[in-house]
Amino acid sequence: MRTRGTKTARPWLWRGAAGIFVLILLELPFILYATGFGAEGMLASLGITGLGEASHLLRDGAPATNIAMFLHMGLGGLLSLLAPLQLSGALRRCRPRLHRGLGRVIVPLALTTSVAGLAYILLRGTIGGSLMDLGFGLYGLLLGLAAIMTWRFARAGDFQRHRAWALRLIVLALASWIYRLHYTFWTLATGGLYSRPDFTGLFDQIQLFAFYLPYLALLELYLRLRPAPSLTPPR
Repeated sequence: MRTRGTKTARPWLWRGAAGIFVLILLELPFILYATGFGAEGMLASLGITGLGEASHLLRDGAPATNIAMFLHMGLGGLLSLLAPLQLSGALRRCRPRLHRGLGRVIVPLALTTSVAGLAYILLRGTIGGSLMDLGFGLYGLLLGLAAIMTWRFARAGDFQRHRAWALRLIVLALASWIYRLHYTFWTLATGGLYSRPDFTGLFDQIQLFAFYLPYLALLELYLRLRPAPSLTPPR
């Protein structure tokens, strides 16, 4: 027998699932590009194929940093695809094993993406210089930290803190797509004002932090203003 609560809750579950589906569809061009270009770059770095398009990311005689960057790109694309699925409350409640299984994939993906990007910055540096190194380096550190803390609190059974860190991880997982989304909207609105090919324009420099810090700040505000639901471990 269905209860009134079940009837009223179900439309919200469907709306949430639809929202996640739309988000992934919006991300899809970036996901396909990042994973495809990352895989192509990995093969070129290993000398198996040539890179189909010219890129400053690939440098002769530097296989370690080449692999680090293309690993970062390819796995980052997969991370952007999988992380939003963990927003689904229906998935956590109705398919808890799938929720846990996705978590066991997402956390290593985020850690590897973080470590690969940080290794590239430390060994080669970014095209935009020291400020870009700082902005992207901080992003990589936060991504790795969020992955570790998400895993730690899940293992400890502290699902309130696990939820908070998982949300931070999802925001950071989406940030690479948001970075490109900012550039798309800015170019459409201004024609690329204050943006330069070497990423040293004023807009470029703002972007180095604007693609993740404001969104993390909004999430922190949300976590403090909205009481966290009572969470129990999925069975």
